[in-house]
Amino acid sequence: MKKIIFTFALILSFGWIQAQQVISSSGSTVTTYRGDFSNEVKLNFLNLIALGSIEAGYEKYLSEDHSLDFQVHINDRFGYNSQGSGKNYKTNSVQAAMNFYFGNNPNGRFYLFPLAKLRFGDFEEPSDGAIITTNMNAFMIGIGGGYKWELSQNFAFGPHLSIARNFSDEVTARFTRVELNAGFSLGYRF
Repeated sequence: MKKIIFTFALILSFGWIQAQQVISSSGSTVTTYRGDFSNEVKLNFLNLIALGSIEAGYEKYLSEDHSLDFQVHINDRFGYNSQGSGKNYKTNSVQAAMNFYFGNNPNGRFYLFPLAKLRFGDFEEPSDGAIITTNMNAFMIGIGGGYKWELSQNFAFGPHLSIARNFSDEVTARFTRVELNAGFSLGYRF
């Protein structure tokens, strides 16, 4: 597990260094598709309402067509499994992705993203009067896509969908290797 955390931190560090080099070599802030902004904070409000999972993110635009995306998922669930009947997720995760935007529509664009995700925590469920605990620590890689409508100079929202494969045998013994995640995010750009 320590090796996975170290590798994930190393990937994030290299991404951050690359972003800073792009910004410093241009001599100014990055001008994106609509407006003069290079940052976006966002919240996946669909999963907040449906699952009680808080998925907050920060997106750093490196150019008009790509950005680094960092997210924190609090009360993260495996796919869309419920917490009813005594089942309890005590899991959180961090995710890093690189978004690639396509098209030149002034009202919005499609994007694709490769991702790396690190989940940590436990899943508890009752069985024969006892509580069975599954260690949910897992490293995942995957790919996703979505669409962002640009509502105004500073606001964007849209749906996204991703699929990822986890590399934990313990999680796979209880769930599956492949996990689907979707949502609808609202972002503020500055």
